Amino acid sequence: MVEAHFRFYEELNDFLPTGRRKRTFAHDCARGATVKHALEALGVPHTEVEVILVNGESVDFGHCIRAGDRISVYPVFETFDVSPLLRLRPEPLRRVRFHVDVHLGRLARYLRMLGFDTTLAGDVADADIARTAVAEHRVLLTRDRRLLKHRIVTHGCLVRSDRPRCQVQEILERLHLRHLARPFTRCMACNGILETVDKARVEPCLPPGILRDFHRFLQCPGCRKVYWEGSHFRRMKVLVEELMTSCPHRGAPGRPC
Repeated sequence: MVEAHFRFYEELNDFLPTGRRKRTFAHDCARGATVKHALEALGVPHTEVEVILVNGESVDFGHCIRAGDRISVYPVFETFDVSPLLRLRPEPLRRVRFHVDVHLGRLARYLRMLGFDTTLAGDVADADIARTAVAEHRVLLTRDRRLLKHRIVTHGCLVRSDRPRCQVQEILERLHLRHLARPFTRCMACNGILETVDKARVEPCLPPGILRDFHRFLQCPGCRKVYWEGSHFRRMKVLVEELMTSCPHRGAPGRPC
């Protein structure tokens, strides 16, 4: 075993036991262990990490730890200029798209409501979820740390909160996404892009009261679901306005948003 000293910054401390947060601590690593192996042994998914400094020098995940190394670990810096340092992935995902773990269905619907391209994983093996996220260049969202530790996953976020509204606030804030939101442009049911449609085309699908009181309709070309600006839309509009404001507790588990 070799002893190295670690210091984690900002939200990466959420993954550590209380006694190791926001301080330098010693940790015994196996001989020949890489930085990636050490981070995940400490409970920190590699997808949450953007910059690693060993003895002040920027390194990648494959760097082998030596006795006495002082290792500083920083979270994703999507809004900061870290070009002088070694980023741990070739480039950020310029077009933000999500693949959401099967247990986060309501989060997926909220993200679609805000206009983000969001697919929902089925009840399949973790390896299949990881492969889909990578193949489709999507950010993987999950509450399962083990899923983010799959070697092939490069972009992912561990969702801290267990409350759907707080979850979407959390993702918006952590990834700085509010300026990219395009509410009510995607189907909440299947993720299709909504299209304006003539009333006559959707008349057979709607009750008479709706046809009498509303004149603007949107339809998903995939599942054919029809949307109009009724009372449900007005409630969702209020929700969108709330989500577009900052949440002081960032959706921390057990704390209200």
